[in-house]
Amino acid sequence: MTDGPRTHRLRRWQVQIAVTLIVAAIVVYALRWLLFPSPNFHREMLRYLVDDVAFLFIQVLLVSILVDGLMQRRQRETMLDKLNMIIGAFFSECGADALRRIARLDTGLDSVRGDLLARMSWKPRDYETAKQAFRDHKPVIELSSADLVELRTRLDQEKTYLLSLLGNQALMEHEVFTDLLWAVTHLAEELHVRGDFDGLPATDRAHLVGDVKRAYTQLGVQWLDYLGHLQTQYPFLFSLAVRTNPLDPKASVTVVE
Repeated sequence: MTDGPRTHRLRRWQVQIAVTLIVAAIVVYALRWLLFPSPNFHREMLRYLVDDVAFLFIQVLLVSILVDGLMQRRQRETMLDKLNMIIGAFFSECGADALRRIARLDTGLDSVRGDLLARMSWKPRDYETAKQAFRDHKPVIELSSADLVELRTRLDQEKTYLLSLLGNQALMEHEVFTDLLWAVTHLAEELHVRGDFDGLPATDRAHLVGDVKRAYTQLGVQWLDYLGHLQTQYPFLFSLAVRTNPLDPKASVTVVE
């Protein structure tokens, strides 16, 4: 029942605008005839009208291209801002903590850690270099039963939150972050369905390590990408993120000179 009145109001509004514009055009033509009388007025007005109609197609083309391009660009920027807000909330809620927990277990991280610690002097190319370094990094992770239990407990606490993010339609525009959510959610499910980790065969433990590494790599790359966004858009948030960098074991929230 609500669709009918809305459609009716919209059409009425369009008709009112059209009528107003037509009346305004007639008034202007009438003023033209009164202020500048001419024996060939009708012929001149017809010629001007044909010229205006011909140029109207070019105007529509130019306006359509320019306006459509500007609107699409604005929509993309607005969408990216919203996506980055969601990504920021994810890292604040659980992403940074999960990354920190796994990074502590990566005994090979020291080999690339110097490339991952963002600074105010970094440029976009530095973030690209850092992300590529983390993608190429081969984590060395050995998970004890206690490590698996601790990670499972933490991810179980965020299960509902992770599933709610996967149901967010806006994230369909950000495939990289969606893949990250799937990797973390899959890891949480793998850990959740297992009971005691002490009796796991070596093959199953290696499978879990592979799942951890997948989530770890995507978490690190997305974290670095998020840092780059914060540096350009929200320097005050960037400062806090750097001081609590989950990839830096020496990170301290305390501001020092």
